[in-house]
Amino acid sequence: MKIVGFAGSSSRESINKKLVKHVSSFFDPASVELLDLNDFEVDIFSVDKERDGGIPNKISELASAIDNADLLLVSLAEHNGSYSAAFKNIYDWLSRIPGRKVFGEKPVFLMATSPGGRGGASVLAAAQDRFPRDGSEIVESFSLPGFNKNFKDGEITEPNIGIELHDKINKIKCNKFNWFFKDDSSTCGIDPSKDECGDAIEY
Repeated sequence: MKIVGFAGSSSRESINKKLVKHVSSFFDPASVELLDLNDFEVDIFSVDKERDGGIPNKISELASAIDNADLLLVSLAEHNGSYSAAFKNIYDWLSRIPGRKVFGEKPVFLMATSPGGRGGASVLAAAQDRFPRDGSEIVESFSLPGFNKNFKDGEITEPNIGIELHDKINKIKCNKFNWFFKDDSSTCGIDPSKDECGDAIEY
């Protein structure tokens, strides 16, 4: 199984990168590839640039990584109620590749976090409306509000939010990817608030 994760942000200290990294830790590290949008930075999309130079190689490389994935972990930064400029530009370029859609018909675990109490609600709503039209199957979505309050040292610290995330990850593993995780007794069929031994998960 191949999992590709990235944040919709070009910030070096992106809180959405930190969330994607945390979520990826619930999967086998050998199956996870975390990407950085800065590695795919290209000129701002225009039809003139596309006509003169075609699709940039970096965009084709990102499309290939998406196409080779079984699951995408995507956490979106919210800038003025919508996508970041860096993410939108890459999205626009991906949408111009002939014969494929942006997300390559892949399952997506869609996420967002923000310092404020809405947890990127506006950008999540925009993505939930748009992404399925561009080749994604949104299998779960997750919002982490109050990042600086609820996330410390690489972990979610608020128990109810942590349990919610565990529940969504277990659903993805056991419903969408049952063929891969069906023999994992520590994942499928357990209370998301408990570990594989039945003890309460501490936060």
